[in-house]
Amino acid sequence: MPRSARAWLLLSGLLAAAALAVAYALQHLGGYQPCQLCYWQRYPYFAVLAVAALGLAFGRPRPALLLAAALFLVTAGIAWYHVGVEQGLFALPTGCAAGTGAASVAELKAQLATAAPACDQVGLTLLGLSLSNWNALAGIAFAVVGLAGWLRTRG
Repeated sequence: MPRSARAWLLLSGLLAAAALAVAYALQHLGGYQPCQLCYWQRYPYFAVLAVAALGLAFGRPRPALLLAAALFLVTAGIAWYHVGVEQGLFALPTGCAAGTGAASVAELKAQLATAAPACDQVGLTLLGLSLSNWNALAGIAFAVVGLAGWLRTRG
């Protein structure tokens, strides 16, 4: 276990980087195109990277750990919302709706060829859980890591 707040913050940053690496590997190497909500789930991870870098650069790792933990909870919340959309519990957000009406069959084909995946369709499951489920669980686990680091380095 890390002993200093700096080490805990570095671990939090590494966890965020790992989550983003998995997402981009699935997208670019695995061919799984993300929907709009998938992209939204990535933004807090980028913010954690920035918070970790700033916390380390300015010698403020404990407040940065707390903020990183909160950001991990944000991505978990977005992921749980995405799970609800996948399960039909929530309506599709505007950004996930299908494109505008097509004036011709050719225009419709062009829209379908370039359309992002629908947010309510599960593209990949692992052990019976969608990637959104896994991201929600990861976000919670990563938040626990950040909070543990914050608590263990008090005083």
